[in-house]
Amino acid sequence: MNPVALLKKYYVEGSELYNCVLAHSLSVAKKAEAISLAHPELDVDAHFVYEAAILHDIGVFLTHAPEIDCVGEVPYIQHGRLGAELLRREGFPTHARVCERHTGTGISLPEGDFFPETTEEKLICYADCFYSKTHLDVEKPVAQIKQSLSKYGAGSVARFEEMYNLFK
Repeated sequence: MNPVALLKKYYVEGSELYNCVLAHSLSVAKKAEAISLAHPELDVDAHFVYEAAILHDIGVFLTHAPEIDCVGEVPYIQHGRLGAELLRREGFPTHARVCERHTGTGISLPEGDFFPETTEEKLICYADCFYSKTHLDVEKPVAQIKQSLSKYGAGSVARFEEMYNLFK
């Protein structure tokens, strides 16, 4: 599977949104790769982590987020679930799980709870917390991530701290 080719199926190559999603996803993939190399005891599937990190935000184009040129009608918070639907249709159910479980430190929606469960899901979720799509290539400090997550409750911060302890 070529994750960048799959992104190009849904995004116009060279567009602002494509460039944004690809740059963000590459930052997440690089951080996840660095963590996996630093922790061989975790025995993660590095190839899968790279693919899933590139595809974790594939659903953003379907959402309403004008600050990053997304002109869909669905709230941005749903991008993971939408991306998961796309990837399941493409025949990648394991990658789809990463999509639907990476937002924040996992998310509870009317359809159910979508918290990362596998080490690979947690790794991509964790790495994603360090990068936004509005300040590309700027890695957020841990204190800023915790502060940002605190508006979603103590559970979000606790899940981040659990991942931090696993991957630091």
